[in-house]
Amino acid sequence: MELLFLQPIFKERIWGGHKLKTDFGYSLSSNQTGECWAISAHKNGETCIRNGVYAGTPLSQLWNEHPELFANSESREFPLMVKILDANDDLSVQVHPDDKFAQLIENDLGKAECWYVLDAATDAKIIYGHNAQSSDEFKQLATSGEWNKLLNYVPVKAGDFFDVPTGTVHALGKGTLILEVQQSSDTTYRLYDYDRRDAAGNLRELHLDKAFAVIKSPHTSAVAKPEERNIGLEATFTNLTMNQHFQVGKLEINGKLELTLSVPYLLISVVSGEAVLNGQTIKKGDHLIVPNQMRKLNFNGYVSLIICNEVINESY
Repeated sequence: MELLFLQPIFKERIWGGHKLKTDFGYSLSSNQTGECWAISAHKNGETCIRNGVYAGTPLSQLWNEHPELFANSESREFPLMVKILDANDDLSVQVHPDDKFAQLIENDLGKAECWYVLDAATDAKIIYGHNAQSSDEFKQLATSGEWNKLLNYVPVKAGDFFDVPTGTVHALGKGTLILEVQQSSDTTYRLYDYDRRDAAGNLRELHLDKAFAVIKSPHTSAVAKPEERNIGLEATFTNLTMNQHFQVGKLEINGKLELTLSVPYLLISVVSGEAVLNGQTIKKGDHLIVPNQMRKLNFNGYVSLIICNEVINESY
């Protein structure tokens, strides 16, 4: 059994930049690439296996035709998505619905997500939460355009981590490079976009009624408390978050490490360095799935990895 490497796809965005090319070495012609969909089975941007006997197979097809690779997960569809976002400009202020609302209104999953900050400019900030004490106050301040009073701005630096539960008002700020783990959803409600216009001169669509319906007021910060521990002599693991949808961790290896997995399958994104994993080379910019049949992982090298999986009762 081999590791399953994914072929990322890329999305141009009005706020995108060039760091996916310069920092990660992806072959891109545009200098306005905002998103790398690294591991995705969503209909709006699906990745395919790029190696081995399943080369060229869309991830959703593999999920449906070979459930044994994923321990016969009870999820009807591949549940997670991993992205890298390059915010060369401020993203729109937005909010995501939960499963109940999204399935009823959008025929999609809800979109709980989290952010690991890969890089950030010296003065970089994000919008995380709001200052209104009620839904009525939020709506009043938003409709009167008092965004600076309403929104909560948070300085960020490389290595920071944020949980972004559904109903949380949020936006990446200019100068941030983020790895995002989220539910497999593409449902976003845009509240405010700085009155920017697209290439055709049009204002981008806002979704105020839907946004007002799902925003949680008052805002409650989902404070992440990462816990770092040594794994052997040459590796550390940081448990970043665990919620009802996914668990996410950071694994840093400086030499050799052998792991025995207790989760059904594992998603890995290499954010720096290079190593050999079970005889296959992994390097910065690679995104892969460890299938259920591969219980032992043997690393040799110097890498930092973000790892995640469907939530289960056991920890890594």
